[in-house]
Amino acid sequence: MELRQLFTFRMVATTLSFSRTAQTLNYVQSSVTAQMQALEEELGVRLFDRLGKRIALTDAGKRFLPYAEKILTLSDEARLAVIDGNVPSGTITISAPETLCIYRLPMLLRTFRDRFPEVRLIFRPEPFEDIRRSVNEGAVDVAFIIDEPQHSTSLMIESLIPEPLQILVSADHRLVKLPFITAKDLEGEPFLLTEAGCSYRIVFERALSEQGIHATTNLEFRSVEAIKQCVMASMGIAFLPTVTVAQEIAQGRLVALHWPDHTFQVATQVLWHKEKWLSPALDAFLAVSREVLGEQAMMTAVHP
Repeated sequence: MELRQLFTFRMVATTLSFSRTAQTLNYVQSSVTAQMQALEEELGVRLFDRLGKRIALTDAGKRFLPYAEKILTLSDEARLAVIDGNVPSGTITISAPETLCIYRLPMLLRTFRDRFPEVRLIFRPEPFEDIRRSVNEGAVDVAFIIDEPQHSTSLMIESLIPEPLQILVSADHRLVKLPFITAKDLEGEPFLLTEAGCSYRIVFERALSEQGIHATTNLEFRSVEAIKQCVMASMGIAFLPTVTVAQEIAQGRLVALHWPDHTFQVATQVLWHKEKWLSPALDAFLAVSREVLGEQAMMTAVHP
């Protein structure tokens, strides 16, 4: 079993395409095919189902993937351990949901790239529900989530920025005229929400349930941007982090409703595996994360 084969296997498992893997790794496609066939022969199992022009991981392939990730990670750590430990280098794989990709991480990634050009950053956006699993399995080195305070026996989790949440409507919505709303005002309203399992959707639905309200007219979206556009088109009510709607509120295109005695908040958090070796590159990345996102937290406190 060669590291080259494992690296190629991981890429094929990610792209689910021999041709895209070949393009990404600058191989000819026959080389990718030969490596995977050799790996399957050595393991004595099929790792991929060939479905015409498409491929899919078999159950054996799915079980093998986290082990391949661990072996490759250990290989990187071993290499970095014997080179100059004072100069951050190597590769860091990062993951985060769309909201943070757009509103919190660009300045962090730019700052880190400027300071540590020898470190290669690989960014892997993922749905919220997949991120913790990816960190646990070693598929990513460090991840960011936006959630209520979390605790874990296997992960290090550090809160970086408080994230207020707001109930939002279009400027012409009937509820805008009210100085505050009650639970009864929300009864029967169409809600435009993120997918089931999203942290701030859970916060909102819990608050509604405590008031005896069961949202039956939900529309679900993967994209925060799609939700905002639909709310501005007067299609319903949304519940989103303030950071995602600050500009639209300032422009008067969205209005935040006041629900007395209901203050909603989650937090942007960074997480990594407790057993993960903090290489100089990863240690530097965490330090820059605390610095840049800490500055954003201070700006949010001054200009909520």
